[in-house]
Amino acid sequence: MRRFTTFILFPVVLPLSFLIFAPVAVLAGRISGSGAVVHRVARAWARTVFAILGIRVKTSGLDKVPTDTPVIFACNHASQMDILALYIALPVEFRFVVKEELFRIPVLGWAMLAAGYVPINRSGGKAAVRSLQKAARRIREGASVVIFPEGTRSADGSLGRFKPGGFMLASKSGCPIVPVAISGSHRVLPKGSMTCRPGRICVRAGMPVMTRQKGKAVKRDQLVRETWEAVRKLLAIERNC
Repeated sequence: MRRFTTFILFPVVLPLSFLIFAPVAVLAGRISGSGAVVHRVARAWARTVFAILGIRVKTSGLDKVPTDTPVIFACNHASQMDILALYIALPVEFRFVVKEELFRIPVLGWAMLAAGYVPINRSGGKAAVRSLQKAARRIREGASVVIFPEGTRSADGSLGRFKPGGFMLASKSGCPIVPVAISGSHRVLPKGSMTCRPGRICVRAGMPVMTRQKGKAVKRDQLVRETWEAVRKLLAIERNC
């Protein structure tokens, strides 16, 4: 019965709840001038959607997340539900790093702007470099961010190759990278599917990968390898989520 209810409600609940919560987030952001308020609205949105759809979030390893410095959360990506799960699971305020063109979408772009999301120009050249420098400055000033290094959602739930862009951001900011494995979201809502199932999503954090060692910056390729391997091991632990 729970599965049938989720199947029926999903096409209505997700878009309708967004249309309700997004204007609230925009208004709250403008009144308060703070992305923190918008973040709390986003968490309330995620909790509401998951409660209605019968999706639970299990967390582990979050005691490893530094609380005295901004960090970059590097997460695998297998479902649209990953974003909502992270809002519920991560114990610190954060911003998503998103492609610049998404900010041009009405309502969605306004909500992301109010939340202080970090835009990245992916066209290459000087504009891309400037966007990375600006994003790195935001992180150094105290904004923890979430990146999905695979660049897109996995079609089958398996871990794909990591692209280097997010690690360039990590190198420029000098902040630790926290590997995060999200399991179970692909079963709940696979890529390209309009059918959602109730279930459990597990979010497990690993030991931070340091971008500087002995006062020197770690090479980007090494950061990519170490973070990918850390996420792979975390996914193996949570494979029965």
